[in-house]
Amino acid sequence: MSKALIKKLLAFGCVGAVGFMVDAGVLSLLAQKLGVNVYLARVISFLIAVFVTWVLNRTWVFRSAEGQTGGKRREYASYFAVQSVGALLNLGVFAALVASHAALRAYPVVPLAAGSVVGMFFNYAGAHFWVFKKR
Repeated sequence: MSKALIKKLLAFGCVGAVGFMVDAGVLSLLAQKLGVNVYLARVISFLIAVFVTWVLNRTWVFRSAEGQTGGKRREYASYFAVQSVGALLNLGVFAALVASHAALRAYPVVPLAAGSVVGMFFNYAGAHFWVFKKR
């Protein structure tokens, strides 16, 4: 693995950490402080976190890429699609591990971490090869 790729993956991971903090913060604020239904709060927090990570990724991690033709709206739609599939993969890995290894129910952070890693690599590949692909 090249130094440039490692640097880009680390930057992508940092943006993901910021996205997680935004997601968790908005979710907590809406559900716990403002009394919004937890499922509605989760949808809103996900939407905000995806937008924040798109802005950070396009201006920091993939700043040299021009994105797809069609402008920022199309780029964001592509990014949102990748992030949504990545979230589903994350959930699928989590659910599969919990279902297949009863011991992991007591330690849900392990399947959560595994799902997050799978989701992160999928999201990076989608962002690199499709959303922010250099022309």
